[in-house]
Amino acid sequence: MSEVPTGLEIPPFERKPPRQSATLMATRDSDEGVEVLLCRRVDSMPSFPGYWVFPGGGISRVDKEASSVLGISTHECAVLREMVEELGLAPSEGKLISVDDNFRSMVAEDKGNWFPLALDGDIPCDNTGIRIISRRTTPPFAPFRFENVFFHIHASNHDDFSLIGQTEFDNARWARPQTLIEEWKNNDIKIAPPVLTLLMEIDRCLKLMDGSMEKVSIDLEKRKPGRRSILFAHGVEVVPIPTATLPPADHTNCYIVGDTKTQFVLVDPAFRNREGMEKVAEAIERHQGELIAIVYTHSHSDHVADIGLLREAFDAPIWSGSESSDRKLTDGEVLQLGEQTWTILHTPGHHPEHICLLSDSGLIAGDMVAGFGTILIPPNEGDMNEYLNQLERIRDLNPHLLFPSHGPVIPLPQKKLNHYISHRMKRHNLILNAIEDGLSSLEEIARFAYADTPDAHPGLAIDQTLSHLIAHEKEENIRRHENGWVLT
Repeated sequence: MSEVPTGLEIPPFERKPPRQSATLMATRDSDEGVEVLLCRRVDSMPSFPGYWVFPGGGISRVDKEASSVLGISTHECAVLREMVEELGLAPSEGKLISVDDNFRSMVAEDKGNWFPLALDGDIPCDNTGIRIISRRTTPPFAPFRFENVFFHIHASNHDDFSLIGQTEFDNARWARPQTLIEEWKNNDIKIAPPVLTLLMEIDRCLKLMDGSMEKVSIDLEKRKPGRRSILFAHGVEVVPIPTATLPPADHTNCYIVGDTKTQFVLVDPAFRNREGMEKVAEAIERHQGELIAIVYTHSHSDHVADIGLLREAFDAPIWSGSESSDRKLTDGEVLQLGEQTWTILHTPGHHPEHICLLSDSGLIAGDMVAGFGTILIPPNEGDMNEYLNQLERIRDLNPHLLFPSHGPVIPLPQKKLNHYISHRMKRHNLILNAIEDGLSSLEEIARFAYADTPDAHPGLAIDQTLSHLIAHEKEENIRRHENGWVLT
């Protein structure tokens, strides 16, 4: 991602309204305390693959039809239907009980079967003891957004669940919130951000309320919605900032990186107005630690804050890969941020001074990759060859997660990086093939190279084709000619 190339007009991305969804947090008592049921999403899922989440899903036509007849909300219908399909469980008198395998199979084959089975009493749909404990809306950095209702049900025990017959989860487990949080901190498991912050709140409240989940649930039900931290990983909090970046993205991820109880840095605070500045300042004020520096991954305008507002909000030096900053960060340099260690990687290609930050939690990736949209290599200051080299370098480092400047966290780094490398190399080779076939002008080479991408913006196709041509020129594969480009 980067600034829109000069002279190009690209229509803004039109966001659709968030989709309604619902999930259910089931808890039970154990000898060691309250346990929560979480499920692991299979790696092939388009959203949060490999992450531990609560069971649930989007509201469907079936749920809307069932709601008025059954006398419960559409969100409750959705989560009760999903529980049957995903885990073979249904609520009855404040407890989750096993559903007959035949009935569950019918729901798995066609969700529309849940309504008549529930209406006939073949599948329980008793909402006794179910409370709404939170509501969350997907942050604006995501391409698809949800308004999710978190329900809760607690019992001394529930029937055993089963993952047979469904395709969304490959594992599920009961565990104490504290155990799950510690595993997340150690990067042993991945937990979806809203689930994680809810687990943190439950763990905190259980300690204050004598371990009573009933009291915690009642307390959460009464609370008004408030702003919450978006934690991509341990030591990585994201604050989305609206920016004039390349559509379809319209936000830049500002990151609070490090140990927020002792020392941390602020990466790419891209605010250009007071509203954005106050949003970041409010996030910083939630933490007890010291902000020791502002770090820029590079100097493109969709990453850099208005200097006046920045100085008004924060008394901290600016660090970056530039000689003009208060401190130039160099490749291999180590930042000790409290108990966390972050290593600087100089990753030119998108920008000559581009840097990333690497720790056990993952990679603050800047504009090396995008969770939403694409990455441009500017012909005037970028280097396609170096960009490809740095992608391979990052891949070989095998980061736990990728934290891009645009879009959500990237949960499968190897898959994403291999795709980027193969995709760019394919385009790189197509451009050389075009010249080998006798094409010479920039426009006709671009049409040839982007023939498989008819929806690509023609201006961006020409812009990126030029970047590839310059890269081939540096490798002495081609040279410029008065009529265009030719083989050497």
